[in-house]
Amino acid sequence: MSENYPASYYQATLNYSLEANSLKDNVEVETCIIGGGYAGLMTALGLLEKGHKSVALIEQNQIGWGASGRNGGFVFGGYSLGARQLVNQVGDVQAKDLYQLTTDAVDLIRGRISRYKIQCDVVDEGVIWANWFNDQKLLYHEQKFMQEKMGVNWAYLDPEQLSEKILSDRYHGGLFEPNAMHFHPLNYALGTADVILKKGGQIFENSKVLSIDYKSAEKQVVTQNGSIKCKNLVIAAGGYIESLCRPVSRSILPIATYVMATEPLGEDLSCYLKTKSAVYDTRFAFDYYRPLNDSRILWGGRISASKNTPSNLEHLLRKDIAKVFPELSDVKIDYVWDGWMAYSRHQMAQIGQIAPNVWYGIGFGGHGVAPTTVAGEVISAAIAKGDTSYQKFQPWGLPWNGWKFGVAAAQLSYWWYELKDWLKEQKN
Repeated sequence: MSENYPASYYQATLNYSLEANSLKDNVEVETCIIGGGYAGLMTALGLLEKGHKSVALIEQNQIGWGASGRNGGFVFGGYSLGARQLVNQVGDVQAKDLYQLTTDAVDLIRGRISRYKIQCDVVDEGVIWANWFNDQKLLYHEQKFMQEKMGVNWAYLDPEQLSEKILSDRYHGGLFEPNAMHFHPLNYALGTADVILKKGGQIFENSKVLSIDYKSAEKQVVTQNGSIKCKNLVIAAGGYIESLCRPVSRSILPIATYVMATEPLGEDLSCYLKTKSAVYDTRFAFDYYRPLNDSRILWGGRISASKNTPSNLEHLLRKDIAKVFPELSDVKIDYVWDGWMAYSRHQMAQIGQIAPNVWYGIGFGGHGVAPTTVAGEVISAAIAKGDTSYQKFQPWGLPWNGWKFGVAAAQLSYWWYELKDWLKEQKN
């Protein structure tokens, strides 16, 4: 099964092999979910846990084939849209409520991993936000804001405390988020799919959707070799949605990000990291990394609006890691890969419905492990219980992504923020 996934560290270290087949018949279910990433999987599991048993999930490749099986593996609160922007757009009360959904999701993920014994190398040791800039006020202000507005307590790490955990001269203190963890994202996806199958849900892999009739009372999803009729339809196809269901697909931009894993460092890992926490930094164009259980460092960063993988990708990421750990400038890289995230123009997770009983959960923008779980819970509660929590996401909707102009704008915005990071760094 592993050979069906793009080459990556995750692909090389799978714990699961699913018993899932292509759709080859005409099937009828209450709820059909399109997309085998986290949003689709969490919706399916949420429905089954709520007693809604007639569920089919359909995926054009394999479960977790896209961003859900290629990401950095960070599990923490928040959305791609920052907490300050949330407050500015919807006010203190609603912003805190929306943020709380993601911290509750972290707890739910933790509980599911334990309850279902999902083998995904979970490391429940928090996340460190390391300060790239020599400005302690940035940390004080963020710590105070998160406590007062979001109700979460991030511990301040002064430069000396941080240097005991991350052996680098690059940083100037940081904040520690305790209710956070990291894991093997592909094994988490596959482990969740295994739970769905055991609970009676159906999963169809290698079943590309050709068309959708979502406007009639009886929805129909057509693939090359079979179709599904359903009462409820959920579209959760992420950055690989292409032109499927235009009202949804026209609202997102596929944005690439890049990840690598070093060779095993053995005892030398402690020369760089004396913490099991995952790490990301305070730049807009930040790097993120974490120690793996086999003594590698998994490192990620950069984004691009181009779908073409840079020919010198390993060289670019190696330059990035050397800025933090110069001694690793020549470290052997065993794996390097990329993947597409689904970004919305407003950067907020897109959760709602486009027609009666037609739901969408998409646009998580590189901060998706907890928010996709939020989407799964909100949509499954709406379907199974008539819950209206999805209306909390109505202020953002599905704005047009701007087509090729949106792609250009996204890339220019990233370069602009990179420049601002550089200018701020020069003041250090």
